[in-house]
This record gives sequence, C-alpha cells and structure tokens, in this order.
Amino acid sequence: MAEQKIIKLRERILGVATHLFQNKGINLTGVDAIVAVAGTTKMTLYKYFSSKEALILEVLNQNQKDFLTWLTAQLSHKKPADKITQLFDYIEEWVSSPDFTGMAFIKASAEFPNEENPIHQLSSQQSREFRQYISKLAHEANIKDADGLALQLSLLFEGAMQAEQMKRGSGAVKYAKKAAKILIDGAIKSS
Repeated sequence: MAEQKIIKLRERILGVATHLFQNKGINLTGVDAIVAVAGTTKMTLYKYFSSKEALILEVLNQNQKDFLTWLTAQLSHKKPADKITQLFDYIEEWVSSPDFTGMAFIKASAEFPNEENPIHQLSSQQSREFRQYISKLAHEANIKDADGLALQLSLLFEGAMQAEQMKRGSGAVKYAKKAAKILIDGAIKSS
C-alpha cells in the first residue's frame, strides 16, 4: 500500500511536470510551480528526481516511450508495406487528438540548444531513435533505401510537429502526409 502511494506520488509529479513543460515551457516552469500544482513539497520532488534536469530527462523519456508504444500498437496488426504507408495516417490521428501538445524532444532541443547539454543530447538521441523506427518499418517493407526514406519522413514529421506546436490546426500534417505518400510511393516503386 505504501509502495503504491509512493509510485502514485512520483507519477503525479511526473504528470504535472509533463503538462507544465509542454504548455508553459521547460525553462519557464520552476520547481516551485511543479510542487504547487502536484500538491507536494520540493523535498518530496527531490526524493524522486535528484534535480530539475533529472526530472526533465525523465519527462522526455516517458513522452518518447508513450508515443512509440501508442504508434507501435496502431501499426502492430498491419502488413509491413501497410505500416510504412499508413504511418502518417496515425501521426495525423495523434496530432488531431485534443491531448496533443507536441513532441517533447523538439521543444526541449529548442529550449536547450547547446549540444553539450544532456537535455539537448537526449532530444537529439530521441530524434535519431524515431528515424531508426521509421527505417525499421521501411526495411520490413523491403524498401531499398530505407535509411534515406526514414530521414526524409522524419524531416517531414519533425517539421509538421513544429508547425503544429506553433499553431494548432495549421494543416502542416495534412501536407506532410501528402509529401510522405509521394516519397513512400516512389521508394516502393524503385525497390
């Protein structure tokens, strides 16, 4: 029982930090605001997260895990070729969700532009991981230049996410989806 309470408190802090970072910005969200909204104390926050940086890194990791778990579940029962062709359908669904707040790694890399910063490094790693995820889908679909297609699609994805973060309903995902279809169709034909 006590262990469940500890897990729930940690998760509440993590959830509040995620919400505040996504909606107010990481640098503009102080630890005081996080503990106030979470209904806890700084001492408790630091019991679970050694620093604000550690909390930010955990938020980034959780966000990436949640997104990739959701996307993988959407694609899990599809044929390999359908996975790559329907990828942007699910991304469009995700962006259209009222809960969409953008990609944490894109926001974090903008707020922490120094490449030596651990937050920027994790953001960069997560961008590469998503590109590798797309590459894996392309390889499974027997696309010859799977890595090249993955780079192209990840650029479309990240650009569309940035546009949607700046202005919800911008239409960026719809046009990125059209461009992705052209790239994917071309890659399939040349394979």
